[in-house]
Amino acid sequence: MSDEMEVGGSQRQITYLLGGLDRRQWQPELVFFRKESFLVRDLRAQGIVVHHVPKRGRLDPRFVLAYAALLRRERYDLVHAFSLTAELWTLVAGWLAGHRPPLLASIRGLYLDESERFWRIKRFILSRSAAVIANARAGAAAAAERAGVPVASIDVVPNGLVPPEPLPPGQRDLLRQAIGAPPGRPFALFVGRLVKEKNPACLMRALARIPADERPWVALAGNGPLRGDIDAMREAAGLDADVRFLGERKDTAALMQSADFLVLPSSYEGMSNVLMEAMAAGCPVVASAVGGNSELVEDDITGLLFPNDDADALARCLRSLGKDAALRQRLSLQAAQVARQRYSVEQLVRTTTSVYERCLRASAADAGSVPLSPVGSIRDDA
Repeated sequence: MSDEMEVGGSQRQITYLLGGLDRRQWQPELVFFRKESFLVRDLRAQGIVVHHVPKRGRLDPRFVLAYAALLRRERYDLVHAFSLTAELWTLVAGWLAGHRPPLLASIRGLYLDESERFWRIKRFILSRSAAVIANARAGAAAAAERAGVPVASIDVVPNGLVPPEPLPPGQRDLLRQAIGAPPGRPFALFVGRLVKEKNPACLMRALARIPADERPWVALAGNGPLRGDIDAMREAAGLDADVRFLGERKDTAALMQSADFLVLPSSYEGMSNVLMEAMAAGCPVVASAVGGNSELVEDDITGLLFPNDDADALARCLRSLGKDAALRQRLSLQAAQVARQRYSVEQLVRTTTSVYERCLRASAADAGSVPLSPVGSIRDDA
């Protein structure tokens, strides 16, 4: 995540992690800098202490001093930062405070578009971190190469998910009706921002290659700067009756349970929450074979994969899923089983706290003190 708590993939993982920690052992707190959402209110409702340290602009001396005062006052045993800015300002504030708790850094994507300046800062941070947690092997490998650190020094802890509640009887048909899905046609769902890295243009090209009588009806849940471009592609390809823009939606879990399958044509991905959520919801998936997608989806076992930006291959996948209900059923059942076993919140909490405990033991050994008891405290910085 960044230094904010707006609704997003990393922010949801933070709430899952903090809410899942055993309060008999851990005393979690959240620190965030900008932009809150209902996620912050949910954490407070669970009794988790939340600190909002306002940050105004890229360089804000008042913010740094306020954060240093918080670190000095609370004497945290550990800080887990989820973005570059959170990592960097934790190091700076720790030096000013005279109290530098062990820092856990994060790798939450592939960072393919980041500048050399970003990687210089990231290398500096990683060299001063007690541990580094990546949410995908692909992200760990990319960071190891660009930051010049051994990949074995990065712990891979996949995201956790909360399986959705099943839809009430009849709700699936009502929702399909409400969004305009034509009866009798396969309904394909795209969930994500309409941005270059999600590659919705590939989806439009693929749909144009499918004969009209075999073409799925597609709903795009999400907005973004490419909305106008994708709309123009839709009109130019004669897909007006085949593609509908839904805009931002809060009911994506219900949409996934209503769709016949989900499509994610991203140019690159770390660990896709959308894919995980669709799999757990029993929604068959077709995804580009990039980054963490290949870690989540086993081709023809838990979903279908196609080469990056290959519209012809994507079209073949869409046709296969659209006309073969037995294939959709098989992929759905196997994906749901795998997702719920491997990517539970319980697994996220268990593997993350094992990293925390290792860092606390190392910190105690470095200080020449008696190791902390199981009732140590930890605060998460986001």
